[in-house]
This record gives sequence, C-alpha cells and structure tokens, in this order.
Amino acid sequence: MREQHTPSPDGLHTWLTELGPDAYALVRVATGSTPPVGGAPEPALGETGIARPEADLARVTLEEVTEGSQETLHRWLQLDNGQEQLAIISAESGVLHEHTPGELAAQLMHGPDTDEAPLAHQLASWMYRRNAEAPQGLGWIAAATAWACHMRAFTSYPPPSVLARSLQSADEHDEVTEELVVSTGRKTADLFDRLERTRRPRSALVEDWRAATALAADAPALQATADWLLDQIALRDAHAQQLRAVLEPDITDHLRDRHTDGRLLAAATPALDEARTAHLAQARETVRAYTAAAYSGREQEAQQILDTFPIPARSLQLSGPAAAWRQAAATAKDAVDALAAQRAESTAEDSTNYFADPELLHAKTSYLAAREGQLHLIHDALGRLAFPTPPPRDLPEALAPVAAAQTQARVTEAFGTLDRAVQMLDGQIHYQRQQPVPTHRRATTGAETDLLTRARNTLVHTAQTGVHLDEGSIRARLQEAMARPAAAGGTGPAAPTAHDDAHTQALATVSTTSGVNR
Repeated sequence: MREQHTPSPDGLHTWLTELGPDAYALVRVATGSTPPVGGAPEPALGETGIARPEADLARVTLEEVTEGSQETLHRWLQLDNGQEQLAIISAESGVLHEHTPGELAAQLMHGPDTDEAPLAHQLASWMYRRNAEAPQGLGWIAAATAWACHMRAFTSYPPPSVLARSLQSADEHDEVTEELVVSTGRKTADLFDRLERTRRPRSALVEDWRAATALAADAPALQATADWLLDQIALRDAHAQQLRAVLEPDITDHLRDRHTDGRLLAAATPALDEARTAHLAQARETVRAYTAAAYSGREQEAQQILDTFPIPARSLQLSGPAAAWRQAAATAKDAVDALAAQRAESTAEDSTNYFADPELLHAKTSYLAAREGQLHLIHDALGRLAFPTPPPRDLPEALAPVAAAQTQARVTEAFGTLDRAVQMLDGQIHYQRQQPVPTHRRATTGAETDLLTRARNTLVHTAQTGVHLDEGSIRARLQEAMARPAAAGGTGPAAPTAHDDAHTQALATVSTTSGVNR
C-alpha cells in the first residue's frame, strides 16, 4: 500500500495519474439517485459506473491506494463486505477507468509468474466469508451470486481449486452443496447473458428485473443493474412515460449546450443547476416507484401515483401568453422544435422502433403527447408572469381579482406549487449566468436571463400578495359570532330556525376540514 492523503473528488483522476501507471484506488461508492442527463446507459456488470464521464464523484470515499494488480486484488478481497459497493479505479492520462476483481484475477491467473495456489486460497477465503456472513440458509447462494457478479471476467462460477477450498473451510465438502454453488452461478451467468441482448420485449425485462432485484440483496453491485432494468421497463410503459412527461423539468437549454451541432461540448458545458437536477432525480424516483408497483402486483399503489400527477387534459390550442413567451424565449422555442423533431423521428417510415419494438413506440408517442401538453402549461404560466395581460376595458370590477388569480392557478397547474416554480426559475437563471457562456447562445443569454428574472419577480410578488385563508382565524371568528348575544330592541335579526342552526353547524364543520384554504 502507498502512503496517501484524501484528494478532492474532482481531482481524483489527476492525483491518480501523478502516482504512476501501477497505482489503483479502492473507493467506497455511495448509492446515487441522480440520473445522467439524456438517459442512463446499461451498467457494466460488477461495476459501479463511477468512472463514467457523467458520474457524480461526490459519491466516492477513498479507502486506500494500492500498487499493482496483485496487491489491489488482495486488498479488495479483504475489504469487500458485501454491503457497500467497493470499486477499483485507475487513471491513465487523466481519465478514470474502473476494473472488476475478475479482470485482475484473470490477469494474475494467466500471468507467467503467478503462483496459482496463493491466488486460489485468497479467492476461496473471500468466497467462504461471503457464505458465512450471509443470512442463514442462503450462504452459498449469496456467495455464488457474488462470485458471478464480481468474477465474471475470470469465470462465471468458482473453478474446482477455489470451490473445494471454500467448502472445506466451511466443513461442507459434499456433492449437493457443490452442485448448488455451480447451478446458482450458471443461472446468474444466464441472467447476465440475457442482459447483453439489445432488444427484448417488456415481459422479458420484467422477468429479469425481478431476478436482478432478488440477487441484489446478496450482491449490492447488481442494484444498478436492477434500476437500469426498471428504467427500461418504464420506457415501454405508456403510463410511466406520461408520468415522466409531467414531472421532468424542461432542460432544453442544457441539452442543447451539450449537443450543439451534434458534437459533445466536454468541459465547456455548464453544469446543470441544482434545482433542476433535484427535480430530475425526483421524477426518476417517482417513475421508478410507479413502475415497481405496477409490475409487482401493487396495482392500487401504482394507480394512486398516477392519480396524484394527472397528465394535462385541457385543450392544446396555443394561448396568447404561451405564444408571447415562445416568441421572446429562445429556450422555449428550442423546446418546441426539439419535441417536434422527436415526434417526426419516432413516426418516420424508416424508424427502427416502428418495426422492432411497437411497445417502445407507443410509450414514446404517449410521452410526446403528454410532454406537449405540459410545455403548453409551462409556457402559458411563464407568459402570464412575464407579460401580464391588462384587464379588458369592459371587465366588471368584481372580476378583476378573479382574473388575477388565474395567473397563480396556471403557475400551480404547470409546476405544482409556487415554491417549486421559484426553484425552477432560480435554477435556470443560475444556469444561464454560468461562465463561460457557450458560443452558440452568447447573443440570446442576456435577453433570456432578463426574461426569466422578470417572470420570477412577478411570481414572488404574486405569492406574497395572494390571499391565504387561515383556518384557525375563520373558526375563531365564527365561534365569536355564534356566541355574541342578539341586539336588544329594534328590528334585529329573526330568531334562528332549525335550518339556520344546521347551516351554521355545517359552516363550522367545513371551516375545520383540511384543504379549504386551497
């Protein structure tokens, strides 16, 4: 092991490169829920994905630094606890690479100077420990699953020299246990082979997801695979895609920055702001929750999620405020153009999805329709904020506050809450102001920022001046009125009738009901 310090996550690749070509880092990788923008690629089996360009290195905790593949594998086998993800990474020319223990084991076993006996002993000790630490009755199944996950680049299940030593350590060297380990390894390897097929029907994905979820309890590195399968199922489920269309924020500006002229803008691309990153993560988690419920026999729970976030149902006719916003905001126009391009691509006669995966096509069409409705809501709300419509000349005075309330209603309809709308605008303003500004939008960023700021200021003013009913105050005033004695003499109000008493009691009941101030 090398003497080490703790580098910053962002500087890990540079630091490792400076340590030399034989340096490896063993790092704990915390579970992350923020998806990479543009969709998650299939995770490599046994890897955490932490070395990918879109990975969040803040999830990394450095365990120790090793030198050479032999020492690295030896320390990984000792430090792996089966509960946390322990990754092996190296760096070459400032680029991170992740390695599986199976890769290192294969290199060593086939190396000309390697003594196979010590290596087999180390592997057997690790496998025995995974068996011993597993829940009672599942020991060898858990050990075989862990082997298939981490050592697949070496062998899909333990070779005889390793398996025999493991069974002897547990004093269980019998044919039944040996067959259990081998059959479990083969079944797990078969699952991994199926995952490498590019096109599979939704039913096959559901079956594999259930299998991977069960195996992830014994091999945490498989959780990323299970989540990826769940995302693939959701891509083929129309309801899941409609839910995604409603919940995901508009990140058209960021996507355009990353893929301007069809080229990826590496380090010059501004980082997506925290607000919309958080909203993306929330959308991903909610879609996964719906999909897991829908395909686990919990239909009522899945329907509750759909009912909580209904898709836009009102007319898609372009409103005046939405048209004004799209005319002034370059990002809004890009969003509409991108949506139209996606629709044209998905329905083109030469589209591969049209013939190969009708489920995927139907779900994508459902997403695009719901997304178009959601964009109408968003652009209408922002247009009302940035370009308030003056009251019509002949509008009755009593309807003026009603008209003003429609802006707040549209914002709530588009974003869910006023606070969430403020978060989105703050995040987008922060994103636009990041330096350096990409070349393709230097002419529009200033006007876009001013427009977003104007909408945000109006929104904050709207939220502050909105009327909020206080349930406690209403209830207290009602009780005070009920307890007030009738005025003496004169033509006071008539004595309350039974109908009046019932009406008063109903009002009192309604005033204490949750949600009346909404």
